[in-house]
Amino acid sequence: MTASARQTETAHDIPLGILSGAGAGALWGLVFLAPELARDFSALDLAAGRYCAYGLIALVLVFPRLGHYRRLLTLRDWWVLAGLALFGNSFYYVMLSAAVQKGGIALTSLVIGFMPVAVTVIGSRDRHAPSLRRLFPSLALCAAGACCIGWQAVTGHDGLSRRLTGLICALLALASWTGFAVGNSRALAAHPAISPHDWNLLTGVMTGLQAIALIPLARLTDTAAHDATRWLFLAGLSLAVAVIASLCGNALWNRMSRLLPLTMTGQMILFETAFALTYGFLWSWRWPSLPELAAFGFIVASVTSCIAAHRKPVGPAPAG
Repeated sequence: MTASARQTETAHDIPLGILSGAGAGALWGLVFLAPELARDFSALDLAAGRYCAYGLIALVLVFPRLGHYRRLLTLRDWWVLAGLALFGNSFYYVMLSAAVQKGGIALTSLVIGFMPVAVTVIGSRDRHAPSLRRLFPSLALCAAGACCIGWQAVTGHDGLSRRLTGLICALLALASWTGFAVGNSRALAAHPAISPHDWNLLTGVMTGLQAIALIPLARLTDTAAHDATRWLFLAGLSLAVAVIASLCGNALWNRMSRLLPLTMTGQMILFETAFALTYGFLWSWRWPSLPELAAFGFIVASVTSCIAAHRKPVGPAPAG
């Protein structure tokens, strides 16, 4: 039996899954503020700091069971964890940080807002998943909301070159995390003996190893001078983001991944978009514009219509 087939046979708890997804989004939305708070540091500095802290915390928490998992997991499983760590954490956060610093929170949210579309399209191929026709209203609303979110950013007054660089970084972040969302959901289904919390910690250990490798590259590429106060600030910020987003946020996301089908998993990232924009408004101390208010409406409608598409078991679509 394939991993995706095993996942569809897992008992789903949609209300609890949605609450877990909303909680993960609320915590993950905070990572959009970190690049704004530490603009004098590079994206590599931010990623190395955050994931060194995350890796160390994860190692301490999972260490009592690490011997058990070393015997349980194969070499291929560890490579899977390394790939998930790269696409879901290391590479993704470098690209997201660069996108926020170059293009701003709104532009980055525009691109990341399309993630549910990509994940849902891939998940629609799973056994017993609702058809794309049934999911189309949710996907259309998601796309409309993402367009509203980024409209002002795309037509802003910043330099075209800077916005284009931010857009490219955001697209790379989108591709990276889409691959992680699909791969992580299926990997969790393939390893029912491992709790979502421990799977998150194992991923964190692998991410920490990758972060150590990032440090020399970060120091070579960051030519700005930072005094001791700024380094202490970066250390505190990295620790806070590691605990809040990487440890707690990822744990909630993994919990959600076992409670919801893959086609709903993608929709839950919209909570991150909504919370990121809210935090951005508070940081800028301004009210949302009409397009941004419309985007919130589209996001809510998209998630609601996706839930409606999953209310009744849906058989596989007819061949042809």
